Amino acid sequence: MAGSVKKTAWRKRLAIALQICVHIGALLPLLWLFVAVNDGRLGGDPVKELIHYLGMGTLRLLLLTLLVSPFARALHFGQLNRLRRPLGLWCFTWATLHFSAWLALDLGLDWSLIGTELVKRTYILLGFSAWLILFALAITSLPALMRRMRKNWKKLHGLLYPVVLLACWHFWWSVKSGWIEPAIYFAIALVLLVWRRDSISRWFASLRSS
Repeated sequence: MAGSVKKTAWRKRLAIALQICVHIGALLPLLWLFVAVNDGRLGGDPVKELIHYLGMGTLRLLLLTLLVSPFARALHFGQLNRLRRPLGLWCFTWATLHFSAWLALDLGLDWSLIGTELVKRTYILLGFSAWLILFALAITSLPALMRRMRKNWKKLHGLLYPVVLLACWHFWWSVKSGWIEPAIYFAIALVLLVWRRDSISRWFASLRSS
């Protein structure tokens, strides 16, 4: 009995430590980016590099988010699921910075040009769609809304699965030369989605039953 209590307490402390690591791991690259921008380390086209850096960070955080639940089940460590919320919120933060950098630095907040680009370039529309879904997921991560939505909360947050595909697709189509890197990320995403096929099946079943 005492041993199980100690084990539970240890796992709780480990889960808290991992949450802190998530926050540090997501924040430090942004701090480095701030220094890199001020020191002129982003090469000959800093705006392009900045937007790409933020987009890649978003994609990597999305893939990490997909890993949490399978690892929690495999390790019989349910406390790991506490990492999903901070990872999801950091995904939205990075995606918002990526989108904002494109709006402000690349297009200069020219709203007529922004509208034209959204209609003309499909990959931008894909990225914008992914951002809108992440926005909805971030807003509904507030505890009060989670309680109010109940079962509908899980249905909404199952949209993380298509968001990952939209993000990979956006990356693939945005690359003007070289397909190997986006193909690797797409393959990783597909492997993770197959790994989570039972959860995806339950999500689809919940949508059909509503």
